[in-house]
Amino acid sequence: MLRQLIGQVEELWELCGPHSLDRDERCCILDFGNSTMEHDFCNFVEGKSGPLKIVETNKSPPTKKCRREKSRQKGDIMEQQIWKDLPEDLVEAVVARLPVATIFRFRLVCSRWNSLITSASFSQQYAEVPRAHPWFYTTTTYENVNVRAMYDPSMKKWYHSSIPSLPSWMTFFPVASAGGLICFMDLSHRNFYVCNPLNCSFKELPSIQVKAHLNMAVGMILNGKTADSGYKIMWLDDNGNYQVYDSMQNSWSCSGNLPPSIKLPLYLNFRSQTVSIGSMLYFMCVDPGGVLCYDVATCTWRQFLIPYPEHVTNHMLAASGDQVLLVGLLSKNAATCIGVWELQKMTLLWKEVDRMPNVWCLDFYGKHVKMTCLGNRKLLMLSLVTSGRSRRLSTPRVVTYNISKREWQRLPDCKISRGRKRLLLTCGTAFDPFPSALA
Repeated sequence: MLRQLIGQVEELWELCGPHSLDRDERCCILDFGNSTMEHDFCNFVEGKSGPLKIVETNKSPPTKKCRREKSRQKGDIMEQQIWKDLPEDLVEAVVARLPVATIFRFRLVCSRWNSLITSASFSQQYAEVPRAHPWFYTTTTYENVNVRAMYDPSMKKWYHSSIPSLPSWMTFFPVASAGGLICFMDLSHRNFYVCNPLNCSFKELPSIQVKAHLNMAVGMILNGKTADSGYKIMWLDDNGNYQVYDSMQNSWSCSGNLPPSIKLPLYLNFRSQTVSIGSMLYFMCVDPGGVLCYDVATCTWRQFLIPYPEHVTNHMLAASGDQVLLVGLLSKNAATCIGVWELQKMTLLWKEVDRMPNVWCLDFYGKHVKMTCLGNRKLLMLSLVTSGRSRRLSTPRVVTYNISKREWQRLPDCKISRGRKRLLLTCGTAFDPFPSALA
C-alpha cells in the first residue's frame, strides 16, 4: 500500500503540477529533467531566479488531457475524496520515502505541503527512513572561480550548487558532514562554516583562537538522530592539538590532552577523511601505520597500530555500517589496481575483500595513477588521474564503489552548465541529504 501511495504522489504531480498553488504565490521549480549542471538547490527560495525556471502561478500554462486521464475521470473524483481526508502523519510517512528531487517538486503542489516539509514531525519521519546511498558534494576550480557540484547516485545526475553565503571567489573545502550538514574550512584553517546545500541554511562558527597546524584532520558527528539534537565538530593536528565544537554551546573547547601512550607527532594522513561510526571518530595515521580513535561521548582516546598491506599507496579510510575499511592503489611492477580491505575486529588486521575489475585496471598499466577519495561512506566516490612518460595528465575519471553490493560504476561526466569542459574534481565529501536540516 505504501508503494502504491508513493506512486500516486508522483502521478498526482504529473497530472496536477503546481496549478493548485494560491494565485498570489510565486515559487521556483527545479528543472530536474535537464542533464546538465543547471540545477541550483540554493535558489529554491521565493523570489529568486538564477538558473531555475520561474513559474508565475497567475498564468497557468495550457494543459492537455491525456486519454488515460479522460478514461479515469470518475476514478479521479473518488481518489480526490480519499486524498482530501488523508491523515497528516500518513502523508509525511509517504513523502519521507520519496527521492529528494521528488520532495522538492512535492513542495510546489500547495502551501500546506510546502510547510509540511519544514515541520518537526516530518524531520523525525525522514530521519527514520534508511537511505540506500549518500549524495556527494564536490568542489573544483574553473577559470579562477570555485565550482561546486552535487551528485545524486539514485538519479545518476549532477546538480550545480551555489551557496550565497560562501562567495565563489573565496576558497572553501568540504571536510566533513553529518545529518545532511556539511562542514567547510577555509585556507587559513581557522575559520569553519556549516551549511545544508539543499536549503542553504548557513552558520559561521567562531574562529579558532589557538594556533593550529597548517595540516589538520576534521571530523563531524551528531548528538542524536538529526541535526536538531545538535552536532560536534573536531579538528586534530600532528602535534596533538585538538578542539571540539559543540553546536548547542556555539563554542570550541578542549576536554584534555592525549594520553602518554600516544606518541607525538601523530603523522596523520590528511588526504584521508575522518570516519565516524556511532560516537567514535577514526583518524588515519601514516607512521606508524594505524588508526587513532576518539570517543566523543566519553572524551577518551585509543590508538591501534595496524600495518598496511604491501604495495598500497594513496590509501584512505572508509566506513559502511559499523565496519571500518581501507581503499587504496595496489601497485606492483607496471600493474596498478584499486583494492578494498576490511579491518578485522578480532585480529586488528586488514583483510582484502575486493578489487577493481581487471578490464578497468588495464587502462592503468605502465602509468602513474593518482587517486582522490571524494566520499567514503557506504558508497565510495573515487577520482582517478593518470599520467604517462610525458607526464601529461589524462582526463579525470570518476567511479563509485558500492561497499555492500561490491559493485563498481563509472559516473557521468561533471561538466560546466551548457559546456563540454569536464571538471577535475579536487575535493569532496559524502553527505546524507536532509531537506529540512538546519545549521
